[in-house]
Amino acid sequence: MRGLGKTRRTSRTVTVGLGAAVLVAALAVAVPAHAHGTAGTPHWALKDSGTDVRFRGLSAVGGNTAWVAGSKGTVLRTTDGGARWRNVSPPGAAGLEFRDIEAFDARRAVVLAIGEGEASRVYRTEDGGATWTESFRNTDAKAFYDCLTFLDRRHGLAMSDPVDGRFRILSTSDGGRTWKVLPGDGMPAAQDGEAGFAASGQCLVGSGPRDVWLATGGAARARVLHSADRGRTWTATDTPVPAGDPARGVFALAFRDRVHGLAVGGDYRADQASPSAAAVTPDGGRTWTAADRPPPAYRSGVTWLPHSRTAALAVGPTGTDLTTDGGRTWRTVDTGSYDTVDCAPDLGCWASGEKGRIARLER
Repeated sequence: MRGLGKTRRTSRTVTVGLGAAVLVAALAVAVPAHAHGTAGTPHWALKDSGTDVRFRGLSAVGGNTAWVAGSKGTVLRTTDGGARWRNVSPPGAAGLEFRDIEAFDARRAVVLAIGEGEASRVYRTEDGGATWTESFRNTDAKAFYDCLTFLDRRHGLAMSDPVDGRFRILSTSDGGRTWKVLPGDGMPAAQDGEAGFAASGQCLVGSGPRDVWLATGGAARARVLHSADRGRTWTATDTPVPAGDPARGVFALAFRDRVHGLAVGGDYRADQASPSAAAVTPDGGRTWTAADRPPPAYRSGVTWLPHSRTAALAVGPTGTDLTTDGGRTWRTVDTGSYDTVDCAPDLGCWASGEKGRIARLER
């Protein structure tokens, strides 16, 4: 989204021998704490990133490996659990705003820069960030790309705010080497003022080989759009998350499979309340129900805990919340500021945000 754009996956060493059920139970009894928590209790442990840029893009590859992307064209990578971060930023990118990154392993990653016209770009690396190739540069002044997602190592999508009344979808079938704009005739008309939020790299997410969801805000209703054919045709569904203002709507989505999904958002302005800032779907996004007890404030990022059918984390500038009942109720377990959160299959979880903040879930 232009307003937020301009103003606007987990660790092996920390979870050795710690099953998903044990981790969830430990988090559930944790008291709201500062970023360092207490020994023996799962908590966010801050890592020294060596910079003060804001990291809204995050991809957790595994226990020791994660990538972050942020302002000033910055991309960092760790392969030792966050003890050291290597600056692997693309050359000449200092003027860009990276808001999303999707990594396949320690060597291969695709990063998205947002902005109007040629500020929206995609870069790709195959050697851990030693070299980068610019694989897409937007040439349409009306387009503004917000988020990126990959369904597998070959098939990926990026989304732009509406162009000529419809969201625009960019597609790759070769791992991000080449991109093409998909036809817009399968996309429903956008509402007046509707757009996506480039807040956490989670306004466009996928599950499985073909399903993808797109989150919106800024218009009369906050919606989630779903495609079951890799972005060629879409259906739109209203959510109970409040909208009606350029600063309000659904900011992030997470699906643990093709039917069970979570939506979080609210109003990103610090002086505004964010009631009903979370919703849940049991049917792939055809219907959404407001959380019975949502997070207490705006949340910009959300992720399911791996190997759990009911537990997830949501993050925002005022804290981290945990659900253990599939998104119906949320409880604050940390008060540190983060913009995005991601977990890898081995249970290692990471979060990142303002002032160079990067943290790993440890105990």
